[in-house]
Amino acid sequence: MTITVTQLTPTARAAEILTPEALAFVEALHERFADRVPELLAERTRRREQLAQNPVLDFLPETRAVREGTWTVPEPPEALRDRRVEITGPATPAKMAINALNSGAKVWLADLEDAATPSWHNVIDAITNLTDAAHGTLRYTSPEGKEYRLREDAPLALVVARPRGWHLPEVHVTVNGKPAVGALVDFGLHFFHTAAPLSRAGRGPYYYLPKMENHREARLWHEVFSFAERQLGIAPGTVRATMLIETITAAFEMHEMLYELGEHAVGLNAGRWDYLFSIIKNFRDAGTAFELPNRAQVSMTAPFMRAYTELLVQTCHQRGAFAMGGMAAIVPSRHDPEAARVALQKVRDDKTREANDGFDGSWVAHPDLVAVCQEVFDGVLGDRPNQIDRQRPDVSVSAAELLDIASLTGTATLEGLRTNLYVSVAYVAVWLSGNGAVQIHGLMEDAATAEISRSQVWQQLRNGTVLETGETVTEALVTEVLAEELEQLRGEVPADFFERYYAPAGDLIRDIVLSPEYTDFLTLPAYDLLTQSEDA
Repeated sequence: MTITVTQLTPTARAAEILTPEALAFVEALHERFADRVPELLAERTRRREQLAQNPVLDFLPETRAVREGTWTVPEPPEALRDRRVEITGPATPAKMAINALNSGAKVWLADLEDAATPSWHNVIDAITNLTDAAHGTLRYTSPEGKEYRLREDAPLALVVARPRGWHLPEVHVTVNGKPAVGALVDFGLHFFHTAAPLSRAGRGPYYYLPKMENHREARLWHEVFSFAERQLGIAPGTVRATMLIETITAAFEMHEMLYELGEHAVGLNAGRWDYLFSIIKNFRDAGTAFELPNRAQVSMTAPFMRAYTELLVQTCHQRGAFAMGGMAAIVPSRHDPEAARVALQKVRDDKTREANDGFDGSWVAHPDLVAVCQEVFDGVLGDRPNQIDRQRPDVSVSAAELLDIASLTGTATLEGLRTNLYVSVAYVAVWLSGNGAVQIHGLMEDAATAEISRSQVWQQLRNGTVLETGETVTEALVTEVLAEELEQLRGEVPADFFERYYAPAGDLIRDIVLSPEYTDFLTLPAYDLLTQSEDA
């Protein structure tokens, strides 16, 4: 087996990360596991094709014994026992990493996935920053001379890294002439450089695992973790991972996924935005019964979302695992006190519902929200680190309740169509420029919210949705509105920036929303554009 890396100097310190030993470890992971990934992705395709013929899901009869068993996951390590507030964000640039570590949150989800643009520079810079953080040496000096250092007056957030999903390649690394698996590159480089110092300190390495659709994908991660521990002499079970339940198919296999992750399992997270994206994607042929109204109208109190989160809490606590709440994506205004007050109250209400439902902690996307989330969970938890011991025998969720999209009230509006197209283009443009998390209209948008936006447009076009105004969503209407939103964006950014990033983003969104074939992941064609620009 031969591993090759192109663009050997994406950062000034790339040689420290892309050492022969580190690359040999990544190569060993591919030799052992890479061939399994296409098989799992093909299984996703087969399942989707079945749903196209019969849009029904149910709990698996062949795994009933797992669901009805009395097993539990191992107790959480001391460093992970209190997760009441977790801040999410990319691990690059160093300034953002330092701000997250210093934020006062209990945990920092260091994101190499939805909030990160996977340019080769960003991938290596993120691993460099996380390596420095593991050694306590992370620091940054701005061009203006301002210094950023890790705080010493309070605990730093515990790092939990999120590698890319199984579906994403890494074209700058080839193994036997084929693009590497992005997840194995991210995990392999991070684990190789941080496992020893983190395990010595009793602080990991810990991971969040995204985009999984069934328990066989969790089993593969278990095998990857166990192999990695053996290869580097790390004690078995040191790696602990929280899986995001952000696909509708995974919602039916939560017990099984915890079981298959085995000694590495520590919790599940309610990935609310990708969950909605997954519903559209999987039931895109099922007509209006599975059509969502404007994104802003789909709250966590919708019956099918309540069923999903209640089942997640019950499942996790039954198995001794953490139940982690969803993202608060609001960015409170620092210039409009009244708007900030309203925004913070919405976050408070959301986190209060989660804490009272039994969640052990929740996510925020901005440092200004840490104190709000902390206060809410302090009020419920008190001195306890979590509420895993709170069982939910009152919860009984059926397959029909998880799929009860039809009972959702709401409307599809022309303004909603405009917002979806604006967000899709604006996000992809900024993503292409190297930033995977961007504030748009007071919300921190990442790949998940962009996926919902463009998927809703595709779904409405396919269904011929009639908007509240009486207009039908047609190709002509989408083309007209997209052109208007592009003109709006043209006036908001510098001309050269628009031509370099927004124009190609607009072309990409036009192609995928008008295409008769659904694009499974927006980030795949966007990654092609990104790598073409890197190579130019």
